[in-house]
Amino acid sequence: MTSTLQLPPVAPDVTAAAVENLTSRLRKKLDAAVEQYAAAPATAGDDGSVTVVCGEETSVVLTPGPSGTITSPEQAVCSCLLAPRCLHRAAVLTACPIADPAESGEPDSIDEASVDAVSVQDDGSSEAGTDKAASAEAGKSSAAAGPVSAANTGIAAPESEEKLKPAQIRAAEGLRQAAAAVLAVGAHAVGAVPQAELLRAAHTARLAGLHRAEAAALRVVRGVRSARARHDGHRLADLTGAMRELLLATSLLASGRGGAALVGTARRDYRQGTSLRVQGVFREPVISATGYGGVVTHLVAEDGSWFSVADVKPGGPSRARAAATAPVAMGGTVLDHAELSRSGLLIAGVTISPDGRLGAGKGVRALPSPGLDWQETPAVLFGRPLAEVVADRLTLVPGADPVEAEAHLRRPFGCDLVIIGPSGDHVLAYEPTPDDEPTGPPIRLTPAQRHPDLAHVANLRQLAARPGLRVRVVARVDPDRATTLIPLAAAPVPGAALTLRLPAEWKGHADLGYDSLQGAHFPPAAEFPPPHPLGPSSDPLVDSPLWRVRRLVELAVSGGRRAIAESARDNGSAPALLRRAGFRNAADLTTALTAEADRRTRDVFGRLTDTDSRDFAAAWLASSLHLTATERALIRATWQPPASD
Repeated sequence: MTSTLQLPPVAPDVTAAAVENLTSRLRKKLDAAVEQYAAAPATAGDDGSVTVVCGEETSVVLTPGPSGTITSPEQAVCSCLLAPRCLHRAAVLTACPIADPAESGEPDSIDEASVDAVSVQDDGSSEAGTDKAASAEAGKSSAAAGPVSAANTGIAAPESEEKLKPAQIRAAEGLRQAAAAVLAVGAHAVGAVPQAELLRAAHTARLAGLHRAEAAALRVVRGVRSARARHDGHRLADLTGAMRELLLATSLLASGRGGAALVGTARRDYRQGTSLRVQGVFREPVISATGYGGVVTHLVAEDGSWFSVADVKPGGPSRARAAATAPVAMGGTVLDHAELSRSGLLIAGVTISPDGRLGAGKGVRALPSPGLDWQETPAVLFGRPLAEVVADRLTLVPGADPVEAEAHLRRPFGCDLVIIGPSGDHVLAYEPTPDDEPTGPPIRLTPAQRHPDLAHVANLRQLAARPGLRVRVVARVDPDRATTLIPLAAAPVPGAALTLRLPAEWKGHADLGYDSLQGAHFPPAAEFPPPHPLGPSSDPLVDSPLWRVRRLVELAVSGGRRAIAESARDNGSAPALLRRAGFRNAADLTTALTAEADRRTRDVFGRLTDTDSRDFAAAWLASSLHLTATERALIRATWQPPASD
């Protein structure tokens, strides 16, 4: 019988220490033991402990602290005679989710001598707790052997640099070496021991105050575990991005470069404000691959700042649907999320997180206020041309904080569109001029969620069936597809005849994830003119050979340097095709990557004599960064109107 009881999250250093204490013989058995004990029966005790049965007379008892996290080795106890240096305890701790540093209650940093003491320990060689995971899901809806230089990555260092301490440089270099070792073997071959080494290096980086690098390392380990477990929610592109972020941050830090954005911050606590007036814009359902579901209501202030109120908990799609009308727990207000998205709040004693989430502390007081009138074309949503807004969202800022950059990219905006009709898995539309002529290329509209319990797909299907319909939308830009928007809410266009006709209780707009558009919400079919003729739209990413570089970069993450070398021997025409298409830098970087992957020297007995993977990691990082910048530049170019003759 397999238990569905969720194991508590464990601090990275606790897991790393348990694996390091194993003998060489036990380490060889660790991966099989992790798989076995992850499916072993587990029971919850009255004191909050979790007992995992590892055999007839052996069990491991996990006793989380007040935060629900295992933060100390004493909180994980095995009943066998070899404990605490036993296989059972190390395997169970490895099977547990990785706790975020904010949950573990660890100090943000310690003195340099302590960092050195941690970094010289003998290393002999799914997800965080409920509240933190829910907060993360809500936030998403609401971001050579020497160090890699700016010259070979194309990314400049932060403008304001600070001198790092020697202990910080050593911690960054240690983390870079551990990450390079993981990349060299590939995600599917990274067992529990290399994961523990990366966790130990991440913990050392945390003690040195390198919080951005540590956060990237934890994302890599979670992604590796997800890949090895073949989770449905695993995306190789996400793991590739985490590895790119980890190697970039550690390479720049190991070179002695600092700066607040590169070092990062330990915690993103709520800050205390005074008073705030916000107006609801739309509700967005949240469904995560880790079993969480709920709703995030997005609000905007008079100065254009975006805020959100989230209600995300375990429950999946059913929870996301039910939360549409859940009450808003803030300052005693009597609104629910459906009402808040169509009204406003005047909040006193407000607390705000760095990503704009509004807190509901004891000192917060909130009163309902008038909502946003979409018919008055509010400048906070519709004050800038579409091409200008998209160009701003897609701008890559060198050295920027990744959390802030993600929040900026995902910030919604408004625009008016005219529907053209369906095209494959998306809807085509265009941005009209005052003379109702198309401006710029055709725009693709894709659903934010495709789950059948939500209304996104059905609503886009209704819009696609009515060419010529004018609609006002609030959307996000899709950074991975040419001229693509993700619409989140829709409303009638003021003064237009062929536009939405929404019921009065919707107060001027429809939340596309919750409100179902019906035939009565549209003009009669006889009023629509023939479809507006537009030429075929092209996607430069699909038409270009950059997919060969992307495949090579992702292949390295999943299969390691060996997979890259074998791929180059089987198909070595990629560089020539890239040069022929004009991507000379991509061709040179691809050639360097494949050459480095295949460069392995051995002694007379066939043993590897060069086990340092930093050269390979540097070559991979250069290719990955160049690919990211090139693809983003191509996507930005698709949003620009064609040059006039």
